[in-house]
Amino acid sequence: MTRIYVGPTALYSLGQVGELSLLDAFDGDIVIPEPVIDEVQVEPTATNLAEYREGDVDTGVDEAHVDQAESLLGDADLGAAVTVLAGVLAHRDSDDRSAVAVVSEDRTVRRMGQGLGAEVTSSFGVVVRAAIEDKYLKPTQAKRIVRRIDQHGMHLTGELRERAVGEVA
Repeated sequence: MTRIYVGPTALYSLGQVGELSLLDAFDGDIVIPEPVIDEVQVEPTATNLAEYREGDVDTGVDEAHVDQAESLLGDADLGAAVTVLAGVLAHRDSDDRSAVAVVSEDRTVRRMGQGLGAEVTSSFGVVVRAAIEDKYLKPTQAKRIVRRIDQHGMHLTGELRERAVGEVA
């Protein structure tokens, strides 16, 4: 079963525009570790996250792997995002790259997650996936969401924005 670990940067991106429910487009269990939740204090993301958590969201932290994740990171201080990598370490499967996934905007988390065998995407990837998987999210709606995320601080270069919008179409 796929476990999708969501980091604080992706929560911020999707939460600022009220689109955390797009995470449900994934086939698997959404995991938002408790330390990641605690790190999200900016409004309206915090309120949107509290409402999203009323659904079936796992908040467990794989404590046995936190020290290993910190060791692998060396001097890089990722704050609560280290628990996302601990989840990857706990659930990765060399025979099944889809056993664990990471949703994050943080380059270090993304590179490390991918190197450890996780599928990796960003909030923009979440929107694209939702548009492809969800017959109720039209491409025009997805394009608006991408633009709103971009306007709320997770800036894309013009080329990347057009690529994300193009993939939605």
